[in-house]
Amino acid sequence: MEVISVVNQKGGVGKTTTCVNLAASLAVIGKKTLVIDFDPQGNASTGLGIEANERRQNIYGVLIKRYGLGDAIHKTNIKNLFIVPSTVDLAAAELELKEMPKREYILKEALANLKNVFDYVIIDCPPSLGLITVNALTAAEQLIIPMQCEFYSLEGLSHLIKTVKIIQDRLNPNLEIKGILLTMFDKRNRISEQVAREVRKHLKSKVFNTVIPRNVKMCEAPSFGKPAIAYDHTCSGAKSYIKLVKEILTNNQLQALHE
Repeated sequence: MEVISVVNQKGGVGKTTTCVNLAASLAVIGKKTLVIDFDPQGNASTGLGIEANERRQNIYGVLIKRYGLGDAIHKTNIKNLFIVPSTVDLAAAELELKEMPKREYILKEALANLKNVFDYVIIDCPPSLGLITVNALTAAEQLIIPMQCEFYSLEGLSHLIKTVKIIQDRLNPNLEIKGILLTMFDKRNRISEQVAREVRKHLKSKVFNTVIPRNVKMCEAPSFGKPAIAYDHTCSGAKSYIKLVKEILTNNQLQALHE
């Protein structure tokens, strides 16, 4: 089971879109995939068609140990794709977790019982670097960092990479950056090209070859409770996420050969 956290402390960079569409693309090719909606806004839950009144068992209840992670798993309308939803209650977890022993490891421990159940677990992190996100980074083996192609994103990326180094040193030495994913790319905009060039120059192989374009269909899909691949698999956004999955699987195979 590969656990991937989708993280960036900056909001509006495509974290939830990446989480939902990456998970759906993995499920479509037969990988049993679990999404953990770790953001109090609950957008990943909405994007996968889980209504607010269906979220009585959710990730907040798991964190405060009201029930196990397995009890909070919901089916989606896509075969092989499951989700642990979120509610606004999760916002209170930051305070409650502070009083708990081994507070950084609660999600990791909850996931331990699902080790042979799923091929992939994709965690949608909130736009912050608080205790909830620390739990996600401690539980994960890999990080995907969506990064909007704009100038200010470069500053945020540098701060995030420092935070990842701290987590590696203190809590999770196995954590690796799987890749930085350039999102909301607009080829008509010169700044998109400049930012992409700068990121590739400094981080080289850590940047995915796949780039996610700005796409209207991908923006429309969540309002129908669907990922882009289910809403319109022919749109450029859906095709890009399918391409991303192929790149990830190819990289995994190459890494396995080297090992």
